[in-house]
Amino acid sequence: MVEDKADIQQAVKVYKALGEPTRLKIALLLTEEQNLCCSSISSKLESVAGSTLSHHLKQLTECGLLTLRKDGTYIYYSVNRKTAEKYAPYLYDQEV
Repeated sequence: MVEDKADIQQAVKVYKALGEPTRLKIALLLTEEQNLCCSSISSKLESVAGSTLSHHLKQLTECGLLTLRKDGTYIYYSVNRKTAEKYAPYLYDQEV
């Protein structure tokens, strides 16, 4: 099966991003609760510094797995369901 080159590159970006345990936890959290701001995510994930969390959110956004919405000074993150279902259906297969 020959895949589109851009599709393969997108898949690699998503898998690299989810290959880090904290980013996987963030993605799983956002499949349960959409539209969370950085401080809400931080409070639900203990022991993640703010700057580290920002870095993880940036990685997940750049690979297309997360979308963001700005509202004043706040940024709200959600899972891009289309991307997640295509490249990481595992995120939606979890029993909570």
